[in-house]
Amino acid sequence: MTPLFEGIASFCRGRDSRQFSIEEATREFLERIEREDQALGAFLSVNPNAINRARQLDNRLARNPAPSPFYGYPVAIKDNLHVRDLPTTCASRMLANFRPVENATVVDRLLEAGAIVLGKTNMDEFAMGSSTENSAMGVTRNPWDLRRVPGGSSGGSAVAVAADMAPMALGSDTGGSIRQPAAFCGVLGLKPTYGRISRYGLVAFSSSLDQIGPFARHAEDALEMMLLLSGPDGRDMTVESRDPSEMARDFGRKVQGTVIGMPEEFFGDGLDPAVAGSLERAKDVLAAAGAVFRPIRLPSAQYGINVYYIIATSEAASNLSRYDGVRYGYRSLKAKNIRDLYTHTRQEGFGPEVKRRILLGTFALSAGYQDQYYRKAQQVQALIREEFDRAFHEVDVIFAPTTPTPPFLFGEKVSDPLAMYLSDIYTISANLAGLPALSAPSWPTPEGLPVGAQLIGPAWSEGRLLRLAAILEEGVGIHRPPVATVGGGEAA
Repeated sequence: MTPLFEGIASFCRGRDSRQFSIEEATREFLERIEREDQALGAFLSVNPNAINRARQLDNRLARNPAPSPFYGYPVAIKDNLHVRDLPTTCASRMLANFRPVENATVVDRLLEAGAIVLGKTNMDEFAMGSSTENSAMGVTRNPWDLRRVPGGSSGGSAVAVAADMAPMALGSDTGGSIRQPAAFCGVLGLKPTYGRISRYGLVAFSSSLDQIGPFARHAEDALEMMLLLSGPDGRDMTVESRDPSEMARDFGRKVQGTVIGMPEEFFGDGLDPAVAGSLERAKDVLAAAGAVFRPIRLPSAQYGINVYYIIATSEAASNLSRYDGVRYGYRSLKAKNIRDLYTHTRQEGFGPEVKRRILLGTFALSAGYQDQYYRKAQQVQALIREEFDRAFHEVDVIFAPTTPTPPFLFGEKVSDPLAMYLSDIYTISANLAGLPALSAPSWPTPEGLPVGAQLIGPAWSEGRLLRLAAILEEGVGIHRPPVATVGGGEAA
């Protein structure tokens, strides 16, 4: 195992001292993908140009020092983010043959810093799901136990990092799609403040909720990624002009005296005892570092699932209306007229969960029901935001479970949409309020399954959250899954 696996600082030391070349490091990851991913299914495509780019970067490094920590650093990209000349399928038949002609802003920033894209990772179709069982390209398996889901929708990115097939990866989070798979796979996953990172080049699911963020093993690595990706972009006017260096300053501050709130609504019925026990140990680590805990109330959080599945599906119904078989993407060959074209293309191109959410959203926006559902959901969303605002006048950070259970078995919830939706019950509120939140690894359950501790902060407090995650990392340690293809559980 090269120093690359031990974080970006270790990678930089090895790269700059010529302990290994960029090509050697890149090749090692590609070989690991080839060896492990047949069992895991984390990648939908691998970059055929990765080795050539690594050689070019090595040649430049022979003449000049590395200009960035990410120079030569391999990363994996969720398959709803555009990478020029690589497929962007969104794990859907609708986009199975689509190749974008330009990069997402976050990909441009990675490439400008010298990073190497290893490939594109599997996901729930159009980011709609919590288990990566909804991919039209096949499931992704959890490296801790191949019988279990990795979470979703960014399951491929989480597995790529957990199984050491990539040192870092990008995902997207609309209602928990970074944090939930991070918890299920035992890695760190961060959803930034809405408006921190450009969404240009991210295939839209719910535009008012979507955010792009990193998966990593180390809090300091996630901070470096955030510093690189944050900042204004003329192609996404929702991004605010804030100095990213504030995150580094917050990361360097002491934890002593930090007041952490524990919402009663997140620690009641429905929380698995093994998850609760793991979080109690994580709480002790933060308390030993000087943090002070106090109970708080977030009474409207109980309505988060209801609100989310009205607002998100309404926006999805609008965003996905562009897939009509006319402009790009899948086109049915059965059509005899324009109505048939729309009907057959969408019937054949979308999977069951996507169709379900389009129908829900269309109903919520329909005449006679918009005020009853969509407008009412927006009003409750405002209440959730107000309750978080009040809470952050009393506490600095909120501590909660990421998921109510450890990773569940394949097939356990896929036929019960409500049960599947409830797996995001603790993550959705942060998206509705536009707040930064992360999942950091806590101790595994007695059965050896990963658990995530969620930290939610006020807007623009990513550095503070990552500092607390670093304390947890030091106290919990780095837990790696069993070798993915041996002893990780038999495939379902």
